[in-house]
Amino acid sequence: MPPSPAAALRALHRPGDPLLLPNAWDAASARAVAAAGFPAVATSSAAVAETLGHGDGEATPVGEMLAAVARMVSAVAVPVTADLERGYGLRPTELVDRLQATGAAGLNLEDSDPRTGALHDVTEQADLLAAVRAAAGPELVLNARIDVFLRGAGPEDGFDEAVLRARRYLAAGADCVYPIFLTDPTVLGRFVAAVGGPVNALLRPGAPPVAELARLGVARISLGAGVYAATRARAGAMLTALRDGTDPFAS
Repeated sequence: MPPSPAAALRALHRPGDPLLLPNAWDAASARAVAAAGFPAVATSSAAVAETLGHGDGEATPVGEMLAAVARMVSAVAVPVTADLERGYGLRPTELVDRLQATGAAGLNLEDSDPRTGALHDVTEQADLLAAVRAAAGPELVLNARIDVFLRGAGPEDGFDEAVLRARRYLAAGADCVYPIFLTDPTVLGRFVAAVGGPVNALLRPGAPPVAELARLGVARISLGAGVYAATRARAGAMLTALRDGTDPFAS
């Protein structure tokens, strides 16, 4: 019997040989990711929200977000993991039930308030993750985002707090921890060594390249809204060229 989508996704988290996730935002982009040979698809909440006419920060009605996830799941034959911000205010059991109804194999949950940016208490967040794990069992891969660096802490200033959160989240049942915006290679390497579990890194301008992230022991690499932003920028450049009477297909 083949492994479940969650088991297949979990097995792709290999420290030093990371899972690459160029995040998608609709069925077409999900198909493009799979067609390029990537073994899994992740969604970007910011990109999905914008394509649906909403802002990021849980401004998208949860039903619309989950419907978008379901369309991406239906479009590809590889596991899909969904960026669900902090859960859209749903109780953990309802969150899990509704996400699993889409066919998704994983989810990403962050530890700051999407609306205010305030970090949640580490125990409160660990309790949320534990409740999601209890509701899902092994059939969802849980990626716990750590927003210490996103919310303004420097690499050194935020290191101890981020490690504390990572350890608590892994103990609560997270499969992977995601210190988003931690890009300093020295500090990221120390973080990987300190947390004792799979680590997700964000690939963005100024971050170490994929080969360096692999050398640091990262197990998962996300692009966030990066592919969507590049696609939108390319479309904007084509439209500007067309308006100005130049070749919109020129490089």
